[in-house]
Amino acid sequence: MLDSTRRALVARLAQFDRVVELGIGRRVTLARALAAQGVNVTATDIRERSVPRGVTFVRDDAIAPDHDVYADAGAIYALNWPPELHRPALDIAEAVDATLLFTTLGGDQPTVPVRRVSVPGETIYFARERPEHSPSSP
Repeated sequence: MLDSTRRALVARLAQFDRVVELGIGRRVTLARALAAQGVNVTATDIRERSVPRGVTFVRDDAIAPDHDVYADAGAIYALNWPPELHRPALDIAEAVDATLLFTTLGGDQPTVPVRRVSVPGETIYFARERPEHSPSSP
């Protein structure tokens, strides 16, 4: 991930007290940067993963999620999220009333309605936004 992309994502996600990253895999730089900003970060994956200090890891599957993992999260985010998981991620966000944003791999297009935001090196797709964090809020 480009530093400019990471900074743009941190700027958007740092407004939330608690966030959950879906499918962290081995890409931990964003979770680490958010934790360093004082954000409460939980990372999930279907496999056991190592996460940086200050990040909580929970093994979970977006297809059959444990909604308790996501409760009280202001935002849920995913990086390089595949199209077949866009709808399950949106379902989780709707169930727990969280903002959902994600990026995709290369030419993959979102399979759910989104608002696109261009940042250096990437497009962020907002599939769900809580009203208090929408662009029209003060």
